Amino acid sequence: MNETTRNEIIRRWQAGMSRRAIAGELGISRDRVSRVLRGHERDRSAAGPPPPATSRGSSLDVHRELVDSLLARYPDITAVRVHEELRARGFSGRYTIVRDLVRRLRPRDAPRPVVRFETTPGAQAQMDYGVYDLDFLEEGRRRVNLFSYVLGYSRRQYLRFVESQDMATTLREHVRAFEHLGGVAATCLYDNMKVVVARHEDGEPIYNTRFLAFATYYAFRPWACRPRRPQTKGKVERPFHFVELNLLNGREFRSLAHLNEVAERWLAEVADTRVHRETGRRPLDLHAQERSFLIPLPQRPYDTAEVVYRAVDAEGCVAYRQNRYSVPWRFIGQALPLRITEQEVVIYGPEIREVARHELFPRTVTGQRRVNAAHRPGDDRRGKEAFVKERFAELGPTASRFLEGLLGAKRCGWDQAQRVLALLGMYRQSDLLSALERAARYGAFSLASVERILAAEARPKPPAESWIDEERQRLRETLADPPVSPRPTSEYQSLLSDEQPHHAPPTPAETRDINNAAKEVSDHGGEEGFPGDPGPASGA
Repeated sequence: MNETTRNEIIRRWQAGMSRRAIAGELGISRDRVSRVLRGHERDRSAAGPPPPATSRGSSLDVHRELVDSLLARYPDITAVRVHEELRARGFSGRYTIVRDLVRRLRPRDAPRPVVRFETTPGAQAQMDYGVYDLDFLEEGRRRVNLFSYVLGYSRRQYLRFVESQDMATTLREHVRAFEHLGGVAATCLYDNMKVVVARHEDGEPIYNTRFLAFATYYAFRPWACRPRRPQTKGKVERPFHFVELNLLNGREFRSLAHLNEVAERWLAEVADTRVHRETGRRPLDLHAQERSFLIPLPQRPYDTAEVVYRAVDAEGCVAYRQNRYSVPWRFIGQALPLRITEQEVVIYGPEIREVARHELFPRTVTGQRRVNAAHRPGDDRRGKEAFVKERFAELGPTASRFLEGLLGAKRCGWDQAQRVLALLGMYRQSDLLSALERAARYGAFSLASVERILAAEARPKPPAESWIDEERQRLRETLADPPVSPRPTSEYQSLLSDEQPHHAPPTPAETRDINNAAKEVSDHGGEEGFPGDPGPASGA
């Protein structure tokens, strides 16, 4: 009889049913019902705990003294070594029973109590993320991330619910935390999140270079805690439980923005003003003492915007997070830099001048487009055709010959020509020209033919090359003027006085070496950097 049937018998008996009725409803005999009820009463009325189960004994009993002596002499001895010693004494049992006996007999150290480590004012902060799945009245159920930054001395906290834990979000919320708290702690503790720790080598963390640049700008030291030791960051881990019980519990939120509005009030009215259990003081009062010890903020905050490069497609749009944003149609086929802020997408042209600006779609929105009507070519067909001809002419005679054949073979030739230009965003210019030359050689004047040739003979270029190639070309054009050739030293002899020693003019071989060195500088000088690169210092 299973435990479910026993439970039903006893529950119905307590409810006042007779044995006959219980047996009839459950489909069992009255004798079985009686036996269950008698056993239940016997168990409830028995005095004292049940007698211990008798042991059958073990083949290790005769070797127990040897095992005890081995553990006493060698506290760290392994069960494998004990088994080897027993086998040398004639024991034929299996290793598993030896392992179980060693586990029971080996003295275990009591776990060390966790001693809370207190820091001086301004010395340390701790940062971490929490993840929650919340039901919003307007947005439905969605996952949000809680950014939390806590000062170690005062326990004053900054928190904000965000959509992602990526680099741009993490840096932006750090800046807000610094501004909220009026300064920066000298050291901040982190777990091994990817935005902070890129990898480990020989047990040591290798920090993300972009995050290190951010930490250098604010003059604090990031410190990665040892893996699987959450108590190291207990000052930031424990408040998550308080947030769950006090902020999220018993409240409804319309949206993520409404949740952050409530969280901001909760910080000011509850978290900052409560008496902290560990310090016995209000975090707001201790923060007033700690603030003067924090590292002062710079005059300008760090630029946390993300910068990416995207190719302009045939419809004059760039893609970001599965949404598309329009740019002026003359940039079709080019790779342009995008600067992503919390609210906007700012698009720059090849000369690093702003050409478009759009409101950023939320992360929960995909498959949408933002189009500025001014970016469309409009009814100026002649201007559009002139632009396409100019772009093909820039690519060389092979491209111009293909364009001429395409316009003669297809009624929609101008549209296909525009889409051919957009392929420059995916393939190297040399590969596209090779495909155009092959298509023209066999009279295959169509977009589909060019795409088939590229798919068979070329490889799409990595995302970085889509802008590196263009920057190299632009810099070569900027630095196209050859440097001034060095003059022979004989031309300067007239400037020397008679008393000064005269130097012999350079030999032809020396002059040739000098000219070659100058030419090498000219050829490689345009590949050393990227003027206008919006790096970490751009926000300084």
